[in-house]
Amino acid sequence: MKKIIAIIFLFTGFNAAAQDPHFSQYYQAPLFLNPGFTGITPQQRVVLNHRIQWPSLPQAFTTYSASYDIFVNELRSGFGVLFTTDKMGSAGWRSTTASLLYSYKVKLTSKLVFSPGISFGYGVNGLDRTKLRMGDGLEYDGTSLDPELNKLGKDGYLDFGSGFVLYSKNIWLGASFSHINRPELSVLGEDSRLPMKTSIHGGVKLSLHGAKTSRPSYLTPSFIYKMQGPTFSQLDLGINYHIDPISVGLWYRGKPFQKSVANTVEQDAFIIFLGLYFKNLTVGYSYDFTISKLQTASGGAHEISIVYEFSSHRSDKKNKKKYKLIPCPSFNSKEGFWN
Repeated sequence: MKKIIAIIFLFTGFNAAAQDPHFSQYYQAPLFLNPGFTGITPQQRVVLNHRIQWPSLPQAFTTYSASYDIFVNELRSGFGVLFTTDKMGSAGWRSTTASLLYSYKVKLTSKLVFSPGISFGYGVNGLDRTKLRMGDGLEYDGTSLDPELNKLGKDGYLDFGSGFVLYSKNIWLGASFSHINRPELSVLGEDSRLPMKTSIHGGVKLSLHGAKTSRPSYLTPSFIYKMQGPTFSQLDLGINYHIDPISVGLWYRGKPFQKSVANTVEQDAFIIFLGLYFKNLTVGYSYDFTISKLQTASGGAHEISIVYEFSSHRSDKKNKKKYKLIPCPSFNSKEGFWN
């Protein structure tokens, strides 16, 4: 069964490359999700994400992401950098992108903030020809004489995106638009563009205690709906329960209101999440239980996230009095976080 699935992915790999990778812990990958989240906390922030999908297959899909962002009070702006790389298949197909991000903070009221953002990136996409094994290569000491092989390689492209987040102390709602310029990804000189992706996401933070306690507890239900190209759409819906410093969550990914050609509901996975939240450090782990036709043959997906926040230089304290920023609702409580 594993070999059959691997062969299927060999033929569908180029199709899959025309869609973005995703993180189950999308709320732990803020800059990857939406440039409007850039600089949305009062501290500097470093985020690391790693996902390995379908590890039971011969060649799993692996995605890495790393970002840094900061809020500059004098400019009412957030600045950030984001690096992502995604690898799939035995031929070493990899897409790597480096992006610069910017956002501007507008206080609509004393309790409501609007944060639009943009991203400018440069990516490299392609495969490793040394890992390809062609039929005639078996006769010529591993060297293929097929001239079409020389057309395969790597190619660079520009990538633009935008987004916004509207939030108060307990509610947030946003949308992002990736690959607005529809970058060309073909390594064969053909027309194969990456479709624009639209993501709509939101959530709410519900306190379970009226008065402040030494260990606050709360619920954070949230969702994200993604669309890319004419055929791909996906809904992630779930809830996390928090009692500091621990968080557990249960999520569903699929399209429960849409049926396939076979008149069955299109489902992808159930996701469990466990997080530890400390003063400056957050660590999260999640596992995807596949409920699609792949089921246990794929091995699901493992995902780890690390978020580290550290204070800006002391001189920012005076500036914050001039323009007091309301941080976006967090999945953890911190003393003075709203002050």
